[in-house]
Amino acid sequence: MLTAFARAFKTPDLRKKLLFTLGIIVVYRVGTHIPIPGVDYRNVQTCIDAAQANQGLFGLVNMFSGGALLQITIFALGIMPYITASIILQLLTVVIPRLEALKKEGQAGTAKITQYTRYLTVALAILQGTGLVATARSGALFQGCPVASQIVPDQSIFVTITMVITMTAGTAFVMWLGELITDRGIGNGMSILMFISIAATFPSALWAIKEQGSLADGWIEFGTVILVGLVMVGLVVFVEQAQRRIPVQYAKRMIGRRSYGGTSTYIPLKVNQAGVIPVIFASSLLYIPALIAQFAGGTSGWKTWIEQHFVKGDHPYYIISYFLLIVFFAFFYVAISFNPEEVADNMKKYGGFIPGIRAGRPTAEYLSYVLNRITWPGSLYLGLIALVPTMALVGFGANQNFPFGGTSILIIVGVGLETVKQIESQLQQRNYEGFLR
Repeated sequence: MLTAFARAFKTPDLRKKLLFTLGIIVVYRVGTHIPIPGVDYRNVQTCIDAAQANQGLFGLVNMFSGGALLQITIFALGIMPYITASIILQLLTVVIPRLEALKKEGQAGTAKITQYTRYLTVALAILQGTGLVATARSGALFQGCPVASQIVPDQSIFVTITMVITMTAGTAFVMWLGELITDRGIGNGMSILMFISIAATFPSALWAIKEQGSLADGWIEFGTVILVGLVMVGLVVFVEQAQRRIPVQYAKRMIGRRSYGGTSTYIPLKVNQAGVIPVIFASSLLYIPALIAQFAGGTSGWKTWIEQHFVKGDHPYYIISYFLLIVFFAFFYVAISFNPEEVADNMKKYGGFIPGIRAGRPTAEYLSYVLNRITWPGSLYLGLIALVPTMALVGFGANQNFPFGGTSILIIVGVGLETVKQIESQLQQRNYEGFLR
């Protein structure tokens, strides 16, 4: 990986792309520290210091925003609205025929779906920004902080609208920065910004574990966490690269005087076909009961039960529900993102077949069978990786967003591998020597 980056810096046009990407990252990180108007920054810092990384229900969104959510900055929402909008549009593509037709139109249809994603991102940013402002005004953003209700001193309508507009504009600006990286940088702009947001929280989270440790002034716990992190990175790289290759043979066809086909290729089916989406879905769904209980008044029995079993994250009910939801969403997302019948029809259309399997319906059934078989280990792997923060919560007293676990490590490794592959492919295009020398 380091060799690829070194070679990229020696290539003039790739060096410009890398430097441009680094410049965008600097702008993004600066924006995560600029507070929005109407917020008392001193009271926010007081509550953050008192909370000491106890992020509660907003931990996942705070991680995706690089810690900007709890500081209520202009990039407080980060790229979470864009991620949510992308997932919603991807799910609706299976349900709405118009979106499915756009997806099949190629580049023009994809551009139209991207435009819809931008509109939905702005709408979700307005909704989430309003919710964040209302939460900050009520003091529920930092429970237990004595000055939590004084974070927004002026609670007039004008100030509230200004705060929501500022955060919505910040989200739109972040979306534009991501598209700039995709167009003029090294590609995958949104993924890179997500990578930076999560990586920015690593030093503070690791140092908090060291400060809370008791063995050798916390260095034993710190070293153990680093060791566990390296093991997890190796495991995630191994599974993310694992795939089942289905061999495909294309028969020769004569069109005029030219012969086409007769080649052999394969269909790569990844073990973790769903990526990190099931973990995000499961985490978001489990936040809903705790969120309802948080804003519900009184001390009713159902509220007490939810607070005991689904808030802290280390209760057996929470762990079991989290694991089962991840497995369910892994199968659900694979089922809607990979259509065996469509793949089988395309193979039959171009004269392709799997050796030993008849074209058409038998091919679709075979692909569905193989996909179900490899999704089981992939979903169990996702569930085990996601439970590492919970085990760390019990063993080291860490917070639920443990630096080397769950969503964070999957995104960090996945985006890192994808970025390195893109750099290597661009290097190969510029240094291809050909068959004749």
